Amino acid sequence: MQDTNSFLRIKNLTKKFGTFTALNDISLEINESEFVCFLGPSGCGKTTLLRAIAGLDIQTYGEVHQAGKDISVLPPTERDFGIVFQSYALFPNLSVEKNIAYGLENRKVGKAARQKRVSELLELVGLPDQGDKYPAQLSGGQQQRIALARAIATSPGLLLLDEPLSALDAKVRVHLRHEIKRLQRKLGVTTIMVTHDQEEALTMADRIVVMNHGVIEQTGTPLEIYREPATTFVAGFIGSMNFITASISATGNIQLGDAALQCLPVAVPSNTKTVQAAVRPEDIIWLEGNNTSDSENVLKASIEEIEFLGSFVRASLKVEGLTLKDNDSNNMLQADFSINLVRRLGLQKGTTGVITIPKDRLRLFADEVQTT
Repeated sequence: MQDTNSFLRIKNLTKKFGTFTALNDISLEINESEFVCFLGPSGCGKTTLLRAIAGLDIQTYGEVHQAGKDISVLPPTERDFGIVFQSYALFPNLSVEKNIAYGLENRKVGKAARQKRVSELLELVGLPDQGDKYPAQLSGGQQQRIALARAIATSPGLLLLDEPLSALDAKVRVHLRHEIKRLQRKLGVTTIMVTHDQEEALTMADRIVVMNHGVIEQTGTPLEIYREPATTFVAGFIGSMNFITASISATGNIQLGDAALQCLPVAVPSNTKTVQAAVRPEDIIWLEGNNTSDSENVLKASIEEIEFLGSFVRASLKVEGLTLKDNDSNNMLQADFSINLVRRLGLQKGTTGVITIPKDRLRLFADEVQTT
């Protein structure tokens, strides 16, 4: 059913390059003023989908509707969008002011109105005194701000961002993603950003569209994608995840060798004998004082390796009865513990104790673990 608030509607979109299918029957609706991230590994189809929306690569089949208008076969010049590329694509021979004003000049906007709009945008992106400079005189972060100002100069209905931060260093990238989100909220412009960086997607998006091999694996809020992954691909691609090979017991719980673990009721096909139980490292709890009386899903563990990661440590745990799948050749469980816990209990390589895996943090998958 079509969402009445839908601003952009993609229906059964397929894109082929010769015999290769880059996009396979994609359907998606994006609401007005929404910030959506297309997230996935290289070659998953996210940039191809963005280019199809922009009309830069016309789809083989399917439809694209924007603001109730069928734009499926319109050229880019007749579509209502602004775009920012990974490479910035600023004109090196034009000043910052002229770069921003480029689209306004093409639309025959008067000189006084152009100058006013350019001044407003330079102020908006925090570069009010840089108008006379040329792109080569600016840092990468400043150039990206100018590219963003140029993209929104004509007040487009749709803003498209193609990996806009990937060429920047880490500190500038973190700062700019907050700035882009702030601007998007202030302007209320419907925005689609392509990224392979899961942290960018989780911190910036209202909704994330996770793609793989030309199809959408899952669409949801950042919290839904992280906490309730629909497939093993999403579970493994977003954040860190342990996959534990287990069998379904007669009581509906899962069996790990001699150990039985409780889990929330899930729909697992009746003919499935083995499943992949997934748990995130931060959801594994090291029990203080080995007190297991009030705990569920208790397992004996020893710390084989410990890695300092600033505010927490990642411990590699040898756990009795566990068989992990693909993500750890040494058959160890990855667990994240706070620095305070490590200090308080003196956890180090060789420490033995017990862990618990809360049943509401276990997710079961009947399919095999997918790879990218």
